[in-house]
Amino acid sequence: MKVTPLAIPEVLLLEPRVFRDERGFFFESFNQAVFEAAIGTKVDFVQDNHCHSIRNVLRGLHYQVRQAQGKLVHVVSGEVFDVAVDLRQYSRTFGQWVGEVLSAENKRQMWIPEGFAHGFLVRSETAEFLYKTTHYWAPANERCIAWNDPSIAIDWPIKGEPILSRKDALAATLKTAELFP
Repeated sequence: MKVTPLAIPEVLLLEPRVFRDERGFFFESFNQAVFEAAIGTKVDFVQDNHCHSIRNVLRGLHYQVRQAQGKLVHVVSGEVFDVAVDLRQYSRTFGQWVGEVLSAENKRQMWIPEGFAHGFLVRSETAEFLYKTTHYWAPANERCIAWNDPSIAIDWPIKGEPILSRKDALAATLKTAELFP
């Protein structure tokens, strides 16, 4: 597995070794020992999530203020632009973002550690998005930061307005959001 730290070095791009032949392909999508060696710490995943979305759906920027979730994300059908925003107030990269294209074709994964908001924009007709989390979903602790917050200034690859949930459309700005304790 190739591991590349992004501009915020705690967020990692993971590229599995893919074996292709006339029958198709094979790759190991997750191996606990290899993953922990790549990130340099032990991680216990407790929940897997699977999301189906149509073109121009933007989900996020989501995080939990307590029971913060680390996420290992990847796409099994279609393509998304995946984003992580650093919400660690003590960090030199607080309020900064990184983004990568994840697709069924490139088979890339992104590790987003605890302390980050996460979101993605669907760029294909549809996309199937899977992610493992280090803590259970806790609706009472879930928060959302506006996808278009000018203080973060994410360069989303979209023309026009995205399709948002009501929760995402009403999201707070970074300046007014409840952040990690």
